[in-house]
Amino acid sequence: MQPVLNVEDIKRVENNLNRAGISVSELMHRAGAAAAAEVTHMEDVSSVLIFVGMGNNGGDGWVAAENLLKMGFDVTVVCPVAPEALRSDLALVAARSAVAAGVLVKIAPPRAELDELLFGHDVCLDAMLGTGFHGVPSAPFDIWIDAINMSGIPVVSVDVPSGLSAQTGHAAGACVYADVTVTMLALKPGLLADEGRDACGAIVIAPLDDKTEKFVLEADPVAWRAETSDYLDIISNPTSAVDKYTRGSVLVVAGSTRYPGAAILAARAAARSGAGYVTLAVPACIAAIVQAQLIEIPVVPCPFDPESGSFSEDAVDIIVKLASRANAVLVGPGMRVTAATVSLCSGLLSAKTPLVMDADALNCLARLTENRLDNFPELIRRQSTLVLTPHRRELGRLMGLPDTPPDSLTSALEASRRIVWSDGGSELTIVAKGSATACVGVESAVLPKPGPASLATAGSGDVLGGVIAAQLAHNKPEGTHLPLLCAFACEVHGTASVMAEARYGSRGVMASDLIDSLGLAIDQLESQAAMPQGMDFNRDEQAAAKGDDQIA
Repeated sequence: MQPVLNVEDIKRVENNLNRAGISVSELMHRAGAAAAAEVTHMEDVSSVLIFVGMGNNGGDGWVAAENLLKMGFDVTVVCPVAPEALRSDLALVAARSAVAAGVLVKIAPPRAELDELLFGHDVCLDAMLGTGFHGVPSAPFDIWIDAINMSGIPVVSVDVPSGLSAQTGHAAGACVYADVTVTMLALKPGLLADEGRDACGAIVIAPLDDKTEKFVLEADPVAWRAETSDYLDIISNPTSAVDKYTRGSVLVVAGSTRYPGAAILAARAAARSGAGYVTLAVPACIAAIVQAQLIEIPVVPCPFDPESGSFSEDAVDIIVKLASRANAVLVGPGMRVTAATVSLCSGLLSAKTPLVMDADALNCLARLTENRLDNFPELIRRQSTLVLTPHRRELGRLMGLPDTPPDSLTSALEASRRIVWSDGGSELTIVAKGSATACVGVESAVLPKPGPASLATAGSGDVLGGVIAAQLAHNKPEGTHLPLLCAFACEVHGTASVMAEARYGSRGVMASDLIDSLGLAIDQLESQAAMPQGMDFNRDEQAAAKGDDQIA
């Protein structure tokens, strides 16, 4: 797995490297060399235009300029001020060295000249604003960013695309859209989520020193980015000695007169994801509609409330009894929130079967805990597995923040950790869904590679709930492996969406289109996981995977 560090923790790693004898100046030279090396990997490049800022990120750019010049490239640096006016002492030294070596410098050129420069070079190196940046880029950087983006020239960003917050993944103003981002020491959360997914392009990690890994681990990563080979720890060994029961049984509790489709999607997804036996419990008022769509899946009609079109109180004992016979239960899709469904969720929490709570089950949980789940750890503390799958708005409701839900990967991680740490057990994992999903357990948070934007469609979450339930029923992970198992389910979901895009286009995918590809997606990921180490991030294959950022 690849460690992900908050920006402030990156500073701790830098300080530890300094204490280990690697000066800040030496780190700058290694960072500039890493950026220059990435430019040399690009095809048909003979001239490089480098945009530098006033600080150390700009210093990396000056070092890269001198390195590229010595390798025979035609290099021009665009600087907002004369090199002698740079405010960073290290950047000043690097600039003087580059100028002395013969690097051509353009100082604050007007827009027309800037456009001509971009047109006349093969690639642009962005070293304007680094990981310490936040807010809106000021002049001239906002103008430069716009010119770069409008030019269509290939862009390599140093550490983070200028204008993007490396911590939150948000861009309050103009932001460079890079083809490659060479980030130093370790991944940062903002590179993996929200605007960062589009802005960073392919991500290359430059560790800069062989001691970096040790110091990164000591800095206590905020999360871990999963690599496909990591899933070998939770994938069951293939065997022909199975039957429909040993492959795992799933009970799906879902649906209402308003949302019968959610129940159908969740049950079909569980069946397509490897569960040998799926049972669907629905309010009796929709049983006939649902059964007509599910030839292979038995549907159990349960007592219902005519007013809400959902389960009634009389359904609670029936469903809890059904749950005792299953290997995993999924509750919530399309169920609606009523007093009876709140009681149903409470009853299933008391059962001993592994449980996935999704959609309206999470809203029932918010009602049970007065929108502060972290204040009621005893409610979700159980001996068996519990997986909660909130998107950011649902997570906000669970944490008493309905009007200001988490708006970044960082804040979603923080909110999820408050819940799992209040519970304190390894049986709980929160799958915090978003542009980058985090599977958060008490010991670690795992970030699966995100799927494409086509997953942003109604019913997609119901499908994911079914995938997770099937994986729980079949694989039966230990508590410490639970976040990894959930991450695997998320990648199955994303891979199925890529396959569906091939048939329906990036904007034409509906949730039901994912389901028929789930089995193929599982086979593909299991096959990739078994590949020799180092083959996970083949550049050509990863570049072809829509919606997935590439990390090497």
